[in-house]
Amino acid sequence: MNIKVNPQIELKPLEMGDSTSIFTILDQQRDYIGKWLPFVQYTHKIEDTRKFVASMIEEAEKNTTKVYSILLGCELIGLISFKDISKVNKSTEIGYWISQDHQGRGIMTDAVRQMCKMAFEEWKMNRIVIKCAEENYPSKRIPQKIGFKYEGLERESIVMIDGQFANLEVFSLLKSDGIVI
Repeated sequence: MNIKVNPQIELKPLEMGDSTSIFTILDQQRDYIGKWLPFVQYTHKIEDTRKFVASMIEEAEKNTTKVYSILLGCELIGLISFKDISKVNKSTEIGYWISQDHQGRGIMTDAVRQMCKMAFEEWKMNRIVIKCAEENYPSKRIPQKIGFKYEGLERESIVMIDGQFANLEVFSLLKSDGIVI
């Protein structure tokens, strides 16, 4: 079932047919997206993306991850996901990326808001986490705009494309924070 974010944007559960669009964006924007998402360096062929999509669909069936394609009209422009879903702890993490051509328009902020609403209202989650590379200012602005609280720094938490470690800033939103989504 697709989730309406606004009149132009929908979130659609990831499916195998999305592989080509995902690969095309990653391949055309390799330097830009790969700067913050190290997996891009391992995505050289469409088959790499197909394997990723298949694994995410399998994880969705286990209810540990839910990945959605972000659609502007009929065009796939990015992905957003719940990962590390814990029904016991009522918590999840949201991860996301969007095509460079569509940044700066509030699309991802609106998509994250919709995901938070779904997590709190439909899934009865208590805690949502977003982690962003310390230097990735556009990504960090999203949880800040919504009202997530800064929790701290995961030092040298991720290996970047240049082999260097990067710190991740951790933001969280609790249902009890009372933020109107």
